[in-house]
Amino acid sequence: MRNPLLSAVEAKHRRAGAIDFEIGDTVVVTLKIVEGEKERLQDFEGTVIARRGRGLDEMFTVRRLVGDEGVERAFPLHSPRIVAVKTVRSGKVRRSKLYFLRDRVGKARRLKERRISAQQRAEAAKARAEKARALREAQEAVAASKAGGTSAELATAST
Repeated sequence: MRNPLLSAVEAKHRRAGAIDFEIGDTVVVTLKIVEGEKERLQDFEGTVIARRGRGLDEMFTVRRLVGDEGVERAFPLHSPRIVAVKTVRSGKVRRSKLYFLRDRVGKARRLKERRISAQQRAEAAKARAEKARALREAQEAVAASKAGGTSAELATAST
C-alpha cells in the first residue's frame, strides 16, 4: 500500500490522457523542444523495445536507425515534454524486452505486423479499462478495511 501523500503528488503530475502502445509497436513520439525562447515540435519514430517502471517513474525505450546506425532513446511516460505518442504499426512479439533487435541486420530487424481490426482494438482497450477500474476498487476496499471501516462501509465500498 502506498502512502496517501505520495499518491496525491503522483496524481497531480500524472499524464491526463492514457498513452496506449505496447512493446514491438512502431511509434512516433512527438517532443516539445525548447531552444532559448522558441519552442518547436520534433518527431522521433522507432520501435518500442522496452518499458519499465511504475507510476511516475515509468519509462519506455524507442530504437530507430539513423544512417545504418542504431539509436535508442528512453522517454519518461509522464513527461510534460512528450506531446503525443502515435502508434504507426503494431508488432507481433512474444517478449517484454526486445534487446535482441540490437544484433539484427537488414530484413531480420523487422517484426511481423499484428493485424487487428478497429473493433478488436476498442474491445481490448475497454477490457483494460475495466480491469484497471476493478483493481482500483479492490485497492480502495482494502484501504477502507485497514482504516477500520465498519462492515456497512465495506459493503458500500465494494459495490
